[in-house]
Amino acid sequence: PQDTEIQRKMERELRLREGACKLLAACSRREQALEAAKSLLVCNSRVLAYMAELQRRKEAQVLRRTTRRPSDAGPTDERLPCRGTVCISDLRIPLMWKDTEYFRNKGELHRCAVFCLLQLGAEIHDTPMVLVDRTLTDICFESAVLFSEAGPDFELKVELYSAGLAGGSAQGSTPRKLATRLSTSLGRSSGKRVRAAMDGAPGSPPGNGATSPLLLPAPSVPGPKFHLLAHAVLSLAEVQDGFRTHDLAITSNEESSFWLPLYGSMCCRLAAQPRCMAAPVTSGFLRLQPGAEAQSGARLYCVLRGTDLLCYHDPSEAEAGLEPALTIAVNKETRIRAAEREGRGQPHGMAVTNRYGGEEVTHTLLAESRAEAQRWMEAFWQHFYDMSQWKQCCDELMKIEMPPPRRPPTMLPRQGSLYHEMAIDPADDIEAVTDILTQRAGGRVPGTPPWLCLFEGPPMHTSHSGRACSPSPPTRRPWGRPRTLSLDA
Repeated sequence: PQDTEIQRKMERELRLREGACKLLAACSRREQALEAAKSLLVCNSRVLAYMAELQRRKEAQVLRRTTRRPSDAGPTDERLPCRGTVCISDLRIPLMWKDTEYFRNKGELHRCAVFCLLQLGAEIHDTPMVLVDRTLTDICFESAVLFSEAGPDFELKVELYSAGLAGGSAQGSTPRKLATRLSTSLGRSSGKRVRAAMDGAPGSPPGNGATSPLLLPAPSVPGPKFHLLAHAVLSLAEVQDGFRTHDLAITSNEESSFWLPLYGSMCCRLAAQPRCMAAPVTSGFLRLQPGAEAQSGARLYCVLRGTDLLCYHDPSEAEAGLEPALTIAVNKETRIRAAEREGRGQPHGMAVTNRYGGEEVTHTLLAESRAEAQRWMEAFWQHFYDMSQWKQCCDELMKIEMPPPRRPPTMLPRQGSLYHEMAIDPADDIEAVTDILTQRAGGRVPGTPPWLCLFEGPPMHTSHSGRACSPSPPTRRPWGRPRTLSLDA
């Protein structure tokens, strides 16, 4: 089912790619052409990512078949770490303009359209497009981007793409940075051909694997082209609950039309929330062994979440988010061992030991059955393994920013301002202005406006009630309203 879902996503991206090619050939406005070129690049990247993911899964299946003997009763018990959510936000890329360009405003105005492509595994997101010139000191992408199915071994690729805007649009060809090409065109039969390529059919292009990515055929339609300007790879080691600077690898030079004077670094906030920290790991009833605690001997509803074992009197208290009756720390320094019931000799619980200062404190929790105790011990083992893999992300729960719903880019209509609508000939009657304001007011007749007296007749009189009135009879001033082109410019 997962492979079918990936194939469905890939077919959707192929259809979007065809639509982007048609739109790129038909659009006449620069803004539309840039958005179409950006969509084309994003679709190509997602198709390649889906193909690589399918190839990786097929290789894993073959590897499992060859390494497993027929006499094996089942797969070996391999513990896997939990997944988590990775969030990158407040992405800023500083620029380093020359002093003659930035301070003295000399030289030709160099302008580019840039955006970032963020990839983690087969999941790819893009940032909004930003127009950059020498008036900006840094490129800012403030919206947060979430990856919800990340493992502790994740590699987040950040790629900065740029298109030069000198002369309306930058014409050029995509740099041939990839190793192999698809030998067939991607049309209506693209889904079948791509699946045949994944199965290794005769005449199909070589697989993606982990070394040589595939290159989709570049469209032959004219229009702006985005080029890779710089890139970086972020991993678990770069995760920190705060703003941090990372190095960028620059892939262009000053002679390129899409070049920007990058400083060689980027700043962002990279946070991660493992599921073992954000959601309850397990829950159930345990009895605290009699001792010195005030809650000793009580039957408590316990929830293992994050770095605590929360103990409540009733499940309803946990659902309501009330303060627990007892909180037992569960962190990387905590020790867990099986505990035996008195006089029975069978382990039906666990002893949780923590060190507070120089003193060790042990809480013994008894389960209702041996199977229940084994379930809790397995949950603790998995929890400690997750903590060891996610490292600093399990010290405390990091806060991640939920991005707002992504809306498609909307092109602003060619609509003039109120001044342009009122730019009538001086010989026209002033009632045309009143008609325009009436339409702006939703069809309501505003009556006699106070400013009408400024355009015609002698000076305006004001009644004792404070309401303005127009004089009678009205006379037209000898001059008309002058036409001004400064606002148009």
